[in-house]
Amino acid sequence: MLVILRRLNIPVIVQHLQQSAMSIYADVPKGPAIEVFALTQAFKDDSNPSKVNLSVGAYRTDAGVPWVLPVVRKTEISIASDEAVNHEYLPVTGLDTFTSAATELVLGADSPAIKENRAFGVQTISGTGALRVAADFLHIHLNRNVVYYSNPTWENHHKIFSDAGFTTLKSYRYWDQNKRQLDFKNMVADLNEAPPGAVIILHACAHNPTGIDPTQEQWTELADLLEKKKLFPLFDSAYQGFASGDPDRDAWAVRYFVQRGFELFTCQSFAKNFGLYCERAGNLTVVQKCAGTKAAIHSQLTWIVRGQYSNPPAYGARIVSKVLNTPELRKEWMASIQTMSSRIRQMRTALRDKLVALGTPGNWDHIVNQIGMFSYTGLNESQVRVLIDEYHIYLLKTGRINMCGLNTGNIEYVAKAIHAAVTGAGSNAACPCDNKL
Repeated sequence: MLVILRRLNIPVIVQHLQQSAMSIYADVPKGPAIEVFALTQAFKDDSNPSKVNLSVGAYRTDAGVPWVLPVVRKTEISIASDEAVNHEYLPVTGLDTFTSAATELVLGADSPAIKENRAFGVQTISGTGALRVAADFLHIHLNRNVVYYSNPTWENHHKIFSDAGFTTLKSYRYWDQNKRQLDFKNMVADLNEAPPGAVIILHACAHNPTGIDPTQEQWTELADLLEKKKLFPLFDSAYQGFASGDPDRDAWAVRYFVQRGFELFTCQSFAKNFGLYCERAGNLTVVQKCAGTKAAIHSQLTWIVRGQYSNPPAYGARIVSKVLNTPELRKEWMASIQTMSSRIRQMRTALRDKLVALGTPGNWDHIVNQIGMFSYTGLNESQVRVLIDEYHIYLLKTGRINMCGLNTGNIEYVAKAIHAAVTGAGSNAACPCDNKL
């Protein structure tokens, strides 16, 4: 066949058939780009001196550079200098001093669940790993196949639970695009439709991507609903301490549900609040009604971890463990998270104030009403395209921005660019009649 095609001078078909004959991978389709990483690469490749990256989910100082927390740097040096530290494997479920400290951080030192041995932690590959271990356990051992997550939510929620074998993946309404606030009424309506036993993913604080959290009164109503409907709460806690600067405040919802007697999972990440993005330090906190089920749950989680990655990395866990378990270091960490959270709040206020001063159409109070790293600006996809193409400001097509990407050196430029995109002043801007701001 190849000989005939060569004689017919059809090189493209010949090349394809040759490749197919040579490799079993020839028909593997190329996957879509992951938006946030593609934007970061585009930002790096952009030579424009005014470029701004508002897409990456990592803290930046006012100078626009990554920040290693001083207490983390100090602890790294201490660990590296300790000749008693070696590179032996950790236990499958991780470093005990880390998992106990992480569990205590989210539930509180005085938590009855901890005192009664009804709660424990398993070290994971950051928050993503905690979610996957949780999803596997729920699917395999509790026969759960239905999961609900907010609309919008962190994009990985759907993929993690789909890959774990969940067959019914649904979203509940969360963001009111017109009012720029929590769509609580419809959130409750959607969760009321969930079947008993469904897993409900809830953001513990600093909801990603909207930055809007329920009030304590609304959390109470949600707890009533989940209890009545016999739904399983799974908290994704990626920003404890980083959101408000107060770890206790940021853990209020989780602790309230535990106080109410829920059995639940909490998936913790120490990427943001410790700046350990690449070290993948995470914890899955398990809360039960009685201590008698702990041994069985722990053993099955051990086997899930064993099959996924055998055992977790030690470096990030050692840093978190030493900081949280050493009073003077913990005090320094508290100062660091207050520094980060306060800078974010300053940027929120500054951006809102500049947009108001420019007379940008719409009400921008939602920017300061939100909390944490991200802001759902309300910009539409056409306006986002203007910001990227004409002003070299990189952000997700949903209009989500990382407030840490703003600083005193670029915030006026960003505000003016948003004003131009919203008012149609950019050459490729959307028609003002399409602007719902």
